Amino acid sequence: MLDERELWKKISAGDSQAFDNWYRETAPRLRLFLRHLLASPQAAEDVMQDTYTHIWRRPQGFDSDRGTLRAWLYGIARKRAAEWWRRQRPTDPIDLLEFENAAPGHAEASSVMADLLRQLPAEQRSLLWLREVEGQSYAELAIILDIPIGTVRSRLFAAREALRAIWHSVPQGVPHDLY
Repeated sequence: MLDERELWKKISAGDSQAFDNWYRETAPRLRLFLRHLLASPQAAEDVMQDTYTHIWRRPQGFDSDRGTLRAWLYGIARKRAAEWWRRQRPTDPIDLLEFENAAPGHAEASSVMADLLRQLPAEQRSLLWLREVEGQSYAELAIILDIPIGTVRSRLFAAREALRAIWHSVPQGVPHDLY
């Protein structure tokens, strides 16, 4: 496999095969991330396609000295998702069904966890998703969210504390060992 700089050099030069390979490698995880952020699978698909189309048409935006290609991709997708929300103003709650797919064989526990996550504000859900499910580093999160690393750390701490508070408020009838 090509290193990031070589891959991007090919994509920037208009190599559609290199772009297609990169798309096939990154699209499934990006789709999951966008499904987490948006109200419907179709919206996630639309925003994902818009993200890749934007990148294909304007490949000059990536600077490997500022961060990873993956962080840049997620940053663009996050901004496109925010634009979608501003245009749509949806009233439906965010569908976190894909969270269940992130933990195969643990559907009941994943469903309970998805219910808990639904209670967090969208920004905290996104941050926890990117860090805990996608495995983004603090530096990558800083690039994606366009904030300093210290802010990433403090927001992650706040998100985890909020989730912990929700966890401790779970009614007695719900078995805590599901988590």
